[in-house]
Amino acid sequence: MISYKDAGVDIDAGNSFVEKIKPYVKSTFTPLVLGGIGSFSGAIKLPSGYKNPAILGATDGVGTKLRLAIDADKFDTVGQDLVAMCVNDLICNFATPLFFLDYYATAKLDINSAAQVVKGIAEGCKLAQCALIGGETAEMPSMYEGKDFDLAGFAVGMAEIDEIDRSKFVHEGDVIIALPSSGLHSNGFSLARRVVSELGLKFDDKIGDKTLIDTLLEPTRIYIKEFLSLKDKINALAHITGGGLVENLPRVFPDGLGAKIEKSAIKTPEIFKIIAQKVEPSEMMRTFNMGVGMVFIVSKDKVDSVLTDSDGYIIGEIIKGKGIGLV
Repeated sequence: MISYKDAGVDIDAGNSFVEKIKPYVKSTFTPLVLGGIGSFSGAIKLPSGYKNPAILGATDGVGTKLRLAIDADKFDTVGQDLVAMCVNDLICNFATPLFFLDYYATAKLDINSAAQVVKGIAEGCKLAQCALIGGETAEMPSMYEGKDFDLAGFAVGMAEIDEIDRSKFVHEGDVIIALPSSGLHSNGFSLARRVVSELGLKFDDKIGDKTLIDTLLEPTRIYIKEFLSLKDKINALAHITGGGLVENLPRVFPDGLGAKIEKSAIKTPEIFKIIAQKVEPSEMMRTFNMGVGMVFIVSKDKVDSVLTDSDGYIIGEIIKGKGIGLV
């Protein structure tokens, strides 16, 4: 007779994994969480204080940044990437994150490496001030090979209905403030990996005072703290992911308005300059964040306050027109 384990799926390993990650998951629980760990679904009560609330959802993955993590056998950062890619989208619609769910699929469950991933997810949830209330781990030997695995994340938040569409709050003359990224974040890694290979760079090569692999795997910054403390001073936000500034910033423009960006004002880390040795400038701008992870659009009278209470800096302004003009 053939068992499930003989076919490549170890139920006991799955159970051991759940026990190992319980402390990480529980550490993210907020007062809104109902019940414990191990039920068929996670439960959370809705927060009070909303006048006309809506529930918003966002989902994303980490992309081929996972390939680097697997090749380097380094799994402690990609969990935060997963959370960041979802919750940073939520706040662009003025939604406060409430909870997070994850999906982890692999050929054969390695309990220790998978636990490192979930620990990173838990750390990301704590930075995002939301609860990790559930997840799914799947062993699928016919779908994945060797140590390969994939991640998907799902974040849910709440917002006032009349605050969701930020474009109606954007006006000519508003100032564009860039918040620095922590690096490449989780976009453009298929191109970045190709360039690194063609340049003959090694994981332990130094970029400043860090190794190349640590620079590449630097976890995506989570901007929840800045959003919550400054939301009454922000007209709109744009999460700068795939497509870069030139494709993400216009998503919050109303008809008839565009932006002028001073390219020389953008503070670009060294890793982008290294990649640019093999990539055209226009391709760099539409593939990578170039050092800008989040953008705040702010009325002129709020600029000084936002700059004082964040690490943001001015890169441009809203003008009549369409799209992005780089000067």
